[in-house]
Amino acid sequence: NDKKKFKGDKSPCSPSRVLHLRKIPSDVTEAEVISLGLPFGKVTNLLILKGKSQAFLEMASEEAAVTMVNYYTPATPHLRSQPVYIQYSNHRELKTDNLPNQARARAALQAANAMQSGSLAVTSALEGGFLPGQGSVLRIIVENLFYPVTLEVLYQIFSKFGCVLKIITFTRNNQFQALVQYADPVNAYSAKMGLDGQSIYTLCCTLHIDFSKLTNLNVKYNNDKSRDFTRLDLPFGEGQPPLEPSIAATFGTQNVIFPSYAGAAGFAPVMGFAEGAGLLVPPVPGAPSSLAVPASAAPGQITVPGVSGVPGNSVLLVSNLNPEAITPHGLFILFGVYGDVHRVKIMFKKKENALVQMADATQAQLAISNLNGQRLYGRVLRATLSKHQTVQLPREGQEGQGLTKDYSNSPLHRFKKPGSKNFQNIFPPSATLHLSNIPPSVSVDDLKKLFASTGSTVKAFRFFQTDCKMALIQLGSVEEGVHALIMLHNHDLGENHHLRVSFSKSTI
Repeated sequence: NDKKKFKGDKSPCSPSRVLHLRKIPSDVTEAEVISLGLPFGKVTNLLILKGKSQAFLEMASEEAAVTMVNYYTPATPHLRSQPVYIQYSNHRELKTDNLPNQARARAALQAANAMQSGSLAVTSALEGGFLPGQGSVLRIIVENLFYPVTLEVLYQIFSKFGCVLKIITFTRNNQFQALVQYADPVNAYSAKMGLDGQSIYTLCCTLHIDFSKLTNLNVKYNNDKSRDFTRLDLPFGEGQPPLEPSIAATFGTQNVIFPSYAGAAGFAPVMGFAEGAGLLVPPVPGAPSSLAVPASAAPGQITVPGVSGVPGNSVLLVSNLNPEAITPHGLFILFGVYGDVHRVKIMFKKKENALVQMADATQAQLAISNLNGQRLYGRVLRATLSKHQTVQLPREGQEGQGLTKDYSNSPLHRFKKPGSKNFQNIFPPSATLHLSNIPPSVSVDDLKKLFASTGSTVKAFRFFQTDCKMALIQLGSVEEGVHALIMLHNHDLGENHHLRVSFSKSTI
């Protein structure tokens, strides 16, 4: 009943940086509640109402709160094995100065923020090159192998620390070993610090982790021994059928759907698996609640939290659009950041709604996780899986013909090439945009004027020192970044150069 009541009551107001948590366990600690917010950004205040099994958590920014709600809505978080429900609060900020018994909450906040600052110091040390010789490939030896450790189990554990690109498993000197390649050396370092010496199961399957001398793993087959998550087209192996695309897609989405948020040293948020059959993953640094993954992870059977509608469906229902501003081309460009858009249909009788057909189910889920809840032309966009399996093209002379477009052969698809570098540069919408394909004749002022013409406020700009074809531009807000990307991606800069625009994880 509580869950029903909560769901019927969800989003009682517009997004707020204060979040309302329900059904928290009576013996929960302040640190455990704070840990739910840490992966998404700084937690600035906390109020626990133990008698009501409720809590209020204040994030430093509304953006962090929106990201947190979007993440935890499909993947219900657990505290002490108990599901916790999160929604926006009616409060804009928490005022707790005059309340009794807040000393523990203040101490827990100070400790959590100090830990987060320490983690960020590690990140900046890595990015500044102060920790040389550490790449993005880890070598793992599993000792005391009492239970089998599958590639899927390793994937679930290591993807909690960031985007895993490739895994190879093998046995050498009667020891089970694995190589894991991350997209970012910072994530590899974080995983080593968090997992080295930990046991996957109680008292057995202990991980010993070092950095590998290899800089890149060469994966030839996608099977139960090796996997390249950027190449779903690889064969299964000698004389074997290729990996079923739907299985590859299901397995491959898990690390792509939940990209690392710039929270505690870029750790991926806590995944909301219920604690189950004994397979425990130690806490992410800065997130004291324990993580658990199902021990019964059969190959290809990993379920993605929040997949509703038709499993394997690649068609999205996009709602709450601004009918005055939205066009099929605008949706094509925006959703094209997260996959190759084949068709777009804006509903003729209800132009606030549209259908967007992606190339596959993986890309559809990736688009949902990054775009649901983002502001677009003054409204909060909603994206879910549609019940439709395909977007039908209208017949000649049919009403609303201009509202449906087929983009299946568009030259603007970002992910046509298998293993494209674009797979490694997928980030949530941001105020900072990455620009590329800039001709030498275009100056800083030219680009600033171009972006100002879209209604954006240009806060900062810099060319890459090593390559003046690329630059970063920081705008006034995330929404401005979204609008500018839609308007200026593929903009003709002359000299046969069309501007390429994507979201960046950096700030200037």
